[in-house]
Amino acid sequence: MATMTGPPRAGGHVCLSYDEPAAFEAAARDFLAEGVAAGERVWYLAPAPPRDWSFRPELVRLGDHYPEAGVIDPAAGVAAYAAATERALADGYLGLRVAAEATPLVRTPDQLDAFARYEHLVDRYMRGAPFSALCGYDRVTLGDEAVDELACLHPVSAAPFRLFALAPGPADAGLAGELDWETHDLFARALARADPRPASGEWVIDADRLTFIHHGCLLHLDAYARAQGLTAVLRTRSVAPALLATLMDLTALRVESAG
Repeated sequence: MATMTGPPRAGGHVCLSYDEPAAFEAAARDFLAEGVAAGERVWYLAPAPPRDWSFRPELVRLGDHYPEAGVIDPAAGVAAYAAATERALADGYLGLRVAAEATPLVRTPDQLDAFARYEHLVDRYMRGAPFSALCGYDRVTLGDEAVDELACLHPVSAAPFRLFALAPGPADAGLAGELDWETHDLFARALARADPRPASGEWVIDADRLTFIHHGCLLHLDAYARAQGLTAVLRTRSVAPALLATLMDLTALRVESAG
C-alpha cells in the first residue's frame, strides 16, 4: 500500500511512503507518464528498472546523482538538479521530472537529518523552476518516525502536517494538516530543517489549510523565530491561534487573519 495526500501543484513535489516496492513502481509510472505527456525529460532512479511500461524513462543510478554511501550536501544536491533541469531545457524538453526511490540515502541519523534539510531546500527550488519529483521511502525499512520526518517537508504526503515552500508571493511557506501534541516535536525538527532566511526579517506562513494547531507548536514557532532573529507571521482563517498567541504573550510570532 502507498499513501499520500495533499493538493498537487505545478512543479509538484510528492512524498510516497510505501510498504511494497511494487507500489512505488506503479506510482512512479503514473507520475512519469504525466511528464512524458507534458514534454518533460523523465528520470527513474530505483534499484531495478521498471517492468512493462508503455514508455521508456531515462534510467539513472541512485549513486550517480546522490552520495549513496555518505551524507548529502543539501545545497550541492539542489545545484545538481538545477543543472540537470537546465540541460533538459537546452535539449528541447519543457522540464525535468524525477521519480527517485531514496530509501538507501537516509539509513543513518546523519543522512536523515541532511536529507530532510535537502528536501525543503529543493522544494524551494521547485517553486520557480520546471522541475518536479516523486520521492519514495520504504516505510518497512525506515519506520514511521523517520518517514514522517521526511514526508512533513513535502507539499504532498501522508504526514500529519506539511511544511512546504511557496512560489514568490504574499507568503514564504505553507502549512497544512494538523499540529497536535503528538506532532509538536516533529514540528520543531521541521522548523530547524527548513531554516528560513527571509530578507525582510518576517517569515510569512500561509496556514489556510492547517486544521488545528496545539499551543505547544505555537511556542515552538515563537521560540524558533526569536532564536533566528525573525518575526514569524502565521496567517490563518481560524480565530483560536490568535487568541492563544495573545494569552501566551508570544514576542516573535504574530497571528493574522487570512480571511
